[in-house]
Amino acid sequence: MRTYFLRRLLYSFITLFVLATTIFGLVRLTGDPAILLTPEGATELERIQIREDLGLNETLLSQFGRFISEVATLDFGTSFHLGQSVTDVYFDRLPNSILLVTVAMAFALALGIPAGIISAIYNGRWMDFAAKSLALTGMSIPGFVMALTMMFFFSVKFSWLPTFGIGTWKHLVMPGIALGWYFAASTLRLVRSTMLDVLSSDYVKLARLKGVKERRVVMRHAFANVLIPLISLTGVNFVVMINAATIVEVIFVWPGLGSLLLEAVGERDFPLVQGIVVMSGTLIIITNFLIDIVYAWVDPRIRLTR
Repeated sequence: MRTYFLRRLLYSFITLFVLATTIFGLVRLTGDPAILLTPEGATELERIQIREDLGLNETLLSQFGRFISEVATLDFGTSFHLGQSVTDVYFDRLPNSILLVTVAMAFALALGIPAGIISAIYNGRWMDFAAKSLALTGMSIPGFVMALTMMFFFSVKFSWLPTFGIGTWKHLVMPGIALGWYFAASTLRLVRSTMLDVLSSDYVKLARLKGVKERRVVMRHAFANVLIPLISLTGVNFVVMINAATIVEVIFVWPGLGSLLLEAVGERDFPLVQGIVVMSGTLIIITNFLIDIVYAWVDPRIRLTR
């Protein structure tokens, strides 16, 4: 177990280093921030002073070394256009994103798990067809289409829900559904496929021959085997949702990390872009690492084969 733990930890650090290196290179291909930060008609001397103040006149190697030290200390400097610490801005917006993602994940699980179970139990019948159609619809329709459709009907046409903003539970309904729709479909497909494999296994057939009630067979034997991959998918999706909510947040004017990242990219605020991407990527890496450790603890065979 110790060797497995250290190996996964090393992989996590390598992944984080590759992520940091990639984002460091990409943001510097977008242009010169000194041009954006100086007024129209500014002299070249003023731009040179801006570059010196921001450390942009150093060599790329020096800038990269400083950036890696910032990653290690979670100190990404000051946002160009907000004038605040990148770390402070990130953690100010993070609770809003977590709130939205929690609602979206609750919707995804509440819809995906029961629909997946019903689809597996009634395989080949109309309920299975309905569930598969729901999954196909969820995987096919983009989140922004769902968001705009709900906004037209529930907000503009019937005035049941607020169009945008944050404040009450009503502000969470449409963005939560729009964000969780795709993940509900992926949850449904996972539950259905895993349960179908288990329900056709020999030990489930034996349990039925022994007269075990169908409800106990489904929940005790079939669904219990879904929990491990479902927990893994849920953990990863939760963190991915935080980073994938950009379009939904922009449509509903939700002050989360996604809209903050889009704003930072538009302003070429590369300290903010670097900070958001690296810290969000770190959350995903940590989540994957913890899931791997839990897997190895639950099933010792994993740490012997990976």
